[in-house]
Amino acid sequence: MFHNNNSNIINATPLNPNTMTSEQYIESLRKMNLKVYLFGELVENPVDHPMIRPSMNSVAMTYKLAEMEEYKDIMTATSHLTGKTVNRFCHLHRSTEDLIKKVKMQRLLGQKTGACFQRCVGMDAFNALYSTTYEIDQKHNTQYHERFVEYMKFVQENDLTVDGAMTDPKGDRGLSPSQQTDPDMYVHIVEERADGIVVRGAKAHQTGAVNSHEHLIMPTIAMKEADRNYAVAFAIPSDAEGVFMIYGRQSCDTRKMEEGADIDLGNAEFGGHEALVIFEDVFVPWDRVFLCKEYEFAGMMVERFAGYHRQSYGGCKVGVGDVLIGASALAADYNGAAKASHIKDKLIEMTHLNETLYSCGLACSCEGKATQAGNYEIDLLLANVCKQNITRFPYEISRLAEDIAGGVMVTMPSEADYRSEKVGPYIDKYLKGVNSVKTEDRMRVLRLIENITLGTAAVGYRTESMHGAGSPQAQRIMIARQSNIEEKKGFARNLARIKPQEEEK
Repeated sequence: MFHNNNSNIINATPLNPNTMTSEQYIESLRKMNLKVYLFGELVENPVDHPMIRPSMNSVAMTYKLAEMEEYKDIMTATSHLTGKTVNRFCHLHRSTEDLIKKVKMQRLLGQKTGACFQRCVGMDAFNALYSTTYEIDQKHNTQYHERFVEYMKFVQENDLTVDGAMTDPKGDRGLSPSQQTDPDMYVHIVEERADGIVVRGAKAHQTGAVNSHEHLIMPTIAMKEADRNYAVAFAIPSDAEGVFMIYGRQSCDTRKMEEGADIDLGNAEFGGHEALVIFEDVFVPWDRVFLCKEYEFAGMMVERFAGYHRQSYGGCKVGVGDVLIGASALAADYNGAAKASHIKDKLIEMTHLNETLYSCGLACSCEGKATQAGNYEIDLLLANVCKQNITRFPYEISRLAEDIAGGVMVTMPSEADYRSEKVGPYIDKYLKGVNSVKTEDRMRVLRLIENITLGTAAVGYRTESMHGAGSPQAQRIMIARQSNIEEKKGFARNLARIKPQEEEK
């Protein structure tokens, strides 16, 4: 019997029909007993906290678009497990078309929110665990895949937002998990019981953790036999006993708590967040355990998840890039510089870089193939090339946006000064650009650029482009592993008529 283990959000009346509305999503979080700490204090109401709510609105958009007829094809899919329509974020990819639609969906959401919408990690974790658990069972005659299928049905039927959690704090990077002075630097099993396991540790940088119904935990690195207690994958409700979250700081985040804040927020409605998630001796029933000490499969799970998530960046970052390019073009209009040849050239370059990223996301999707379990995975080499470009191009796009915007983007007086009877008229007078545009509108678009390149959205655009889904070096390692240099040597030898050394002897 599968434990839904989430009675606080699952009502007696089933959701209709298999997908939540954006309003139902918000209300479902209200019913949970989430334990979130911010500025050293327990947050009484995370749903309506001014610093948290914009990120929750971004997740709600993944539900809202799925309700709209014009987006249903891209936002929903048919589950092969139940035959029902599900939100694509709860879907297991069944074709290259599914992989392509995933990227298109992510670009759309980036355009609609200008921020991180946080459900991608869970979707990528679903697909990685689905195929990996199948192969574990093939070798060890375990029941992980069957358990995971039942868990996926539960997620799909209730349209849950799931935090895919991979990154451990890691402690001393020169030591393996089992060699750490503090064993809690990686999530690990501290007790095995007849009815389940007890785990301890933490997951860092968890995107959308506070806005998630569940946490789906995976290992973060390949492991050896000495690390077997750290080779664990499981699912747990976000409000389970022993689970609590510490909300991460972002640049300019307290602006959201200023009375009457609007212009200064840049993107007032949407945002993203990360959190440090603590697991303090958390009990997990066996039917929610999907890897338990089969250490030789930890690397496979990590590699597959990383591939899916590196594909994701070819969609989400491109959508936010679209917003940033548009904001830069507006800033040029408002500054009266839109006709300058160098401005036109910079916008062209930003578009070229952005569309290159999108091309990479589509390419690794088009080259996808079926796993042994039947779901589709992307081309790993091209997915890593996609993410390697992501570590660079958004930085250049941001640089060009800041160039076009001008220094006033970071030297403007506050919104409170603009609203002031005493000094407001001076700001309105001296910060005006072209006569046809209100000073306030010029301030708004400059704050939006600031938000995406330097402020709270920068976490989900610029900085995350570097470290999300693994560091740049992690992608280079995978590119080296997947690049098949020996085959390329063979192409060269054949054309140059060089015999292999073994034939010359």
